[in-house]
Amino acid sequence: MIVVTGAAGHVGANLVPALLAQGRPVRVLVHADRRAFQELDVEVIQGDIRDPESLVNAFNNAEVVYHLAACVSIAQYDWPLLEAVNVAGTRNVVEACRRCGVRRLVHFSTIHSIARSTGEGTVDELESLVESRRYPAYDRSKAAAEREVRRGIEEGLDAVIISPTGIIGPKDYKPSHFGDALLRLANGRLPSLVGGGFDWVDVRDVVRGALRAEEIAPAGAKYILSGHWVSLREVAGMIARITGIPAPGFVCPLWLASIGAPFITAFDRLAGRRPLYTSVSLQALRDNREISHQKATEELDYHPRPFEETLIDTLRWFEQNGQLARPLKISLAGSS
Repeated sequence: MIVVTGAAGHVGANLVPALLAQGRPVRVLVHADRRAFQELDVEVIQGDIRDPESLVNAFNNAEVVYHLAACVSIAQYDWPLLEAVNVAGTRNVVEACRRCGVRRLVHFSTIHSIARSTGEGTVDELESLVESRRYPAYDRSKAAAEREVRRGIEEGLDAVIISPTGIIGPKDYKPSHFGDALLRLANGRLPSLVGGGFDWVDVRDVVRGALRAEEIAPAGAKYILSGHWVSLREVAGMIARITGIPAPGFVCPLWLASIGAPFITAFDRLAGRRPLYTSVSLQALRDNREISHQKATEELDYHPRPFEETLIDTLRWFEQNGQLARPLKISLAGSS
């Protein structure tokens, strides 16, 4: 029995079918949303990672637990919720795994838990976790969650840690923050861009890496699953060629966007939109371009697919789900 927390999220929507395709029984811990697996042959357990007893109920007789559940935030003021879900929730997961005799825990962290410097230099698994309050609340909460897993490992728990970069790809039901940004660009609803970029990785590659880590990684191992660094301007240009909708003409420098971020965030909230350009998200756009997945490549045979392929497949999935204003125009490979 394989248990997945956070199965309703973007990674879960791709991981659960992959586990089923291996012929493995899957149990999902559900808090609210069920769209990602409502037509799949899975056992559903209602619960919350903040409730230790619901975790014990879900993990009973489980061989492996994939811990995906987390609260994602690009705001500065969400620490109480982030601490309750990401930190205390992970502590509960670790303890429930030990109580139930789970053979292996696969914990999903994030590149944001790593103390990445701004500028040059390659980021790898040897980097320290963030601690300083100068880092965003989400980053600190995921770093603290990793420490909870490390404590469990020191006490005998068999666990591995997965740290993806910016995940995009199909089956993004909610959608994610990155998926929301792509949708706004594809529908011509993002009036301007900002400088900088991000390391983007396909959700399907992340799932393959995690499955391989569960299978062969030594206890306590950690793997960065990165993809390709692409600027927002380049992403917008690709989307314009795929959709036929012009990319925003104005690219705001990061320094200027940082000054206006509090006002842009407040305006978006008043308009009932999820803010995209916050002080936290702008900080991420300045981070290192070189994020190494060499360890995962060498030990897990991990090879991220081309970014263009991921982008086309993501937009095609949004199109099939009726979320694009008009049909896609072309693929980057030139097919109609």
